[in-house]
Formats: sequence, structure tokens, C-alpha cells
Amino acid sequence: MLFYVALFLAFLYFKIARVHRKEEKSSRPIMVQHLFVGLAIVAILRYGSLYVSGYMFVPLIFVFATIASLMVTSIQLGIFVDGKPLFGLRQAYRYVPFLGLSVMILSALLWGIRLGVM
Repeated sequence: MLFYVALFLAFLYFKIARVHRKEEKSSRPIMVQHLFVGLAIVAILRYGSLYVSGYMFVPLIFVFATIASLMVTSIQLGIFVDGKPLFGLRQAYRYVPFLGLSVMILSALLWGIRLGVM
């Protein structure tokens, strides 16, 4: 179950980071954060390719990528209540460091549990 949560959050982070890169000016700390989270995402994908059966892993990649894309697209279009945005991209960008940290922690937990370290 931990792997599936990590995989979904990885796709969500990737999609938000991609939108952020296209719409906002990037800074060095953000690029370093993207690098470390990118390495964690590669580790999660490597874990899935090694330890999860292919008939579950490959369809889940497409499903999670589609769900994450639809979630970010709905935020881009806007969720409005009484003419005021309820949740926007600025708020999503504010939570990106926490999302990245959770992806890195989940990746470390996956490999730590698998290798018997934890």
C-alpha cells in the first residue's frame, strides 16, 4: 500500500512541478528540490519495476498519471465558491515542498523496509 501512495504522490508532484516550471520563474533552491525529488521518483519507479508485478505496475502508471493531471488541470481552471477561488495554483505551490518531502520520505521507507534496514 505504501508503494501505491508513494507512486501517486510522485506523479502529483511531477505534474505540479511541471506546471510551476512553465508558469513561474524558477530559482536555484526550487531546482535543487526538483533534483532530489526527481531522484526519489526514479527510486520509486525502480522499486515498482523490481518488486511489483508488471500487470499491476504498468496500468497504475497510466491511471495515476491521468488522475494527477486531471487534479492539476481542475486547479488551473479554478474551483470557485461565490466568485472567489477556493483553491488555486498559488496554494498548490505553497504545499509543493511538503509534497516533495513526503515523496522522498516514502521512497526511503520503501527501500528501507525492503532492504530490512527499518
